[in-house]
Amino acid sequence: MADQDDEIPQDETPEPEQRLFTLTEAERARHELEPFLVEAMECRKKLSGLDNDLSAVAARIMMMGGVVVPYESLAKLRREHTRLAESLKSSLDRILETGCLIKDLDVGLLDFPSIIDNEEVYLCWKLGEDRIRYYHRQDEGFSGRKPIDPRDPGPGDTVQ
Repeated sequence: MADQDDEIPQDETPEPEQRLFTLTEAERARHELEPFLVEAMECRKKLSGLDNDLSAVAARIMMMGGVVVPYESLAKLRREHTRLAESLKSSLDRILETGCLIKDLDVGLLDFPSIIDNEEVYLCWKLGEDRIRYYHRQDEGFSGRKPIDPRDPGPGDTVQ
């Protein structure tokens, strides 16, 4: 009989090992993922507006004890909500499958796990920045960002 302690329960599969990026790999991934990030941000903003509209209708129905609702327009809103939610999920899945982390979807903040000076860090990029210039330790956030190269001449220089 097999030792039961050696068996891994089916619902507790081990997490895959975290991918580590070089600066060049992170820069390539950033460039490829930027359109997906923009799409996800736009979908999320539109979804928020639709959520507010649908909630307002539901609240109105509850306050009035029931009303005749404009079915066609509500069905159209619901279809658009579903389409946007699917698009958002698809964009987020595409970003996450690369191994990078979405830290703040409101501002478009991505982190790429990496190693600098034998320490696990995140290469940090925010939408609007022309390239990855900063990193932070895993226990720090955006406010703890440090330049990757303190001699970085700034915009206009290319990543090597």
